[in-house]
Amino acid sequence: MPFVASGDPGSLSAAAATAFRSAYGADPAVVGRAPGRVNLIGEHTDYNGGLVLPVALPHATYAAMSPRNDDVVRIASVEESTPWEGTLASLSSASGWAAYAAGVLWALRSAGVPVPGVDVLVHGTVPLGAGLSSSAALECAVAVAACAVAGVSLDRALVVDACIRAETEVAGAPTGGMDQTVAMLASPGAALLIDFTSGASSDVPLPLADVALLVTDTRVTHALNDGGYAARRADCEQAAAELGVPTLRSASLSVLASITDERVRRRARHVVTEIARVSDVVAALATGSWSAVGALFAASHASMRDDFEISCPELDLAVSTAVAAGAIGARMTGGGFGGSSIAVVPSADVDDVADAIDAAFAAAGFRAPQHLVAEPSGAAGVVP
Repeated sequence: MPFVASGDPGSLSAAAATAFRSAYGADPAVVGRAPGRVNLIGEHTDYNGGLVLPVALPHATYAAMSPRNDDVVRIASVEESTPWEGTLASLSSASGWAAYAAGVLWALRSAGVPVPGVDVLVHGTVPLGAGLSSSAALECAVAVAACAVAGVSLDRALVVDACIRAETEVAGAPTGGMDQTVAMLASPGAALLIDFTSGASSDVPLPLADVALLVTDTRVTHALNDGGYAARRADCEQAAAELGVPTLRSASLSVLASITDERVRRRARHVVTEIARVSDVVAALATGSWSAVGALFAASHASMRDDFEISCPELDLAVSTAVAAGAIGARMTGGGFGGSSIAVVPSADVDDVADAIDAAFAAAGFRAPQHLVAEPSGAAGVVP
């Protein structure tokens, strides 16, 4: 039963610095750190002007960086075998994994941050392709390091906007902004309620004295730029246009019957009901009612499986097995098409629930999953 360790921030920062020295022959000037995230509830609601409730993970990405005295940019990673090299003028043409890092440098420069030529080395513990926001962790870690190298104070709202631009315009992966926002604004011990119509966010304390948040990475790799995410977003935009509302945040269940296309109507129904479920989960957490949260998780998963059609057999098995083994509730989390599930589990039962999922995957002939415990963590910053 492999649990993915988050690692000690000091040790991981030192490891990133060591890898930087190996790659570039000198010490880095700064190391930035940014967390991955798991979303408690609120899937595909961010780009619809809705509500989301993500949690920053202790698992994070570290970006060691030093300025150069020319316009060359070099980007390497412990986890990726192919480095990228270009110039400040070619940042927006980067491709592959490096586009997420180069795109941030491009977006920051476009926003007026005087980022020079730099050497960058990234390293982290956020599982890749697991729906736990490894891309936003990479973006935000690079961004906080770049701001430090550029000698500017850290403007968290500016960084969020720059990272969203990097992901959408350079990496080519549509994003609603939830991942970047929680990476930059999270507080330890709390989820972050984000309203994508007003732009407001607030901490929602998590009463985790007797329960744990078990995340299961199905190891079914997903990519946000492979078309499925964009197709769902297009359906939502079509639904809003047909209803004559700016986003589905302004729609109610009673008006959805007027949508002519059955698929588009189901997409809209997921979004409208999911936004309501976020508010209901926040209310349940305020009274410590994890049983109510569990019921809302079940409804959310059914909605994503049936109306939004973004689940898969591995996710469905992880969710059903967790509940059968004693979880209070479980649901798939993230963009879908693979990735992870999240379960609320009595603390004493975490190992048993994880073991049951492992056994179910083995019996089904699926690849062995990985697990981690989501301990609500803080926002991105420079490692002291």
